[in-house]
Amino acid sequence: MERKKEALVDVGEFIAEYSSYMMGCGIHTSRVIRSTKRIGEAYGYCVRISILPKSIIITLGNKDTHDYYSEVTEIPSLPISFEKNSLLSALSWETHDEHLSLNTLKEKFQEIVAIPPMNPWIVLVLASLANASFCRLFGGDWAGAGIVFVATLAGFFLRQRMTAKALNHYIVFITSAFVASLCASGSLFFNTNSDIILATSVLYLVPGVPLINGVIDIVEGHTLTGLSRLIQASLLIVCIAIGLSFTLLLVKDSLL
Repeated sequence: MERKKEALVDVGEFIAEYSSYMMGCGIHTSRVIRSTKRIGEAYGYCVRISILPKSIIITLGNKDTHDYYSEVTEIPSLPISFEKNSLLSALSWETHDEHLSLNTLKEKFQEIVAIPPMNPWIVLVLASLANASFCRLFGGDWAGAGIVFVATLAGFFLRQRMTAKALNHYIVFITSAFVASLCASGSLFFNTNSDIILATSVLYLVPGVPLINGVIDIVEGHTLTGLSRLIQASLLIVCIAIGLSFTLLLVKDSLL
């Protein structure tokens, strides 16, 4: 009986860490629940999980011995990573299909967690190219795309540096939007589509993943988590608008 209890606690502690990390990486709620329950079932346990905006409540039960283990864990604030999201979901299937031991499962989990993020300089250049492409897509010319590229480069670089210093993310978004749009306002000195350039210079800040996850969560019945994500995303969009407004106040005469 005691050995069973220890195994229950070990599995419960891992599942709590696993589920909180998945949520922190930007996975929608139902996928986290399915993956978590899949791992619990692989070890013969029944998993009950309740996901709140900032924390997760896990209850693991053994139907044969009627032993239960509960834990409340906080959801960490992590960079969104599609690679880790995919690998973590695949790990739950591997555990279920191949009956991995708990030690092996923990080792594989730590390997995924330890994957380094993409080089920030590569992310910086790719994000700038993407924003420049949006400028062309929305009708801007090549000169405008070049201006958007430089503006995004400046704004995104500032965002990376401020985020590394753990500054408030609302302040980060306002400042980054202001710097990017201010650099893009240089298009007013040239014969280009200034309105398109200013609008697309801040598109790299749009919180697409929280918006999509929020809608998915609400559609699938996880209303509280979904609304929380949508509210957070909406606040970030307001911050983008504030930063852009500061620039428009400075250059409004030139626009007119």
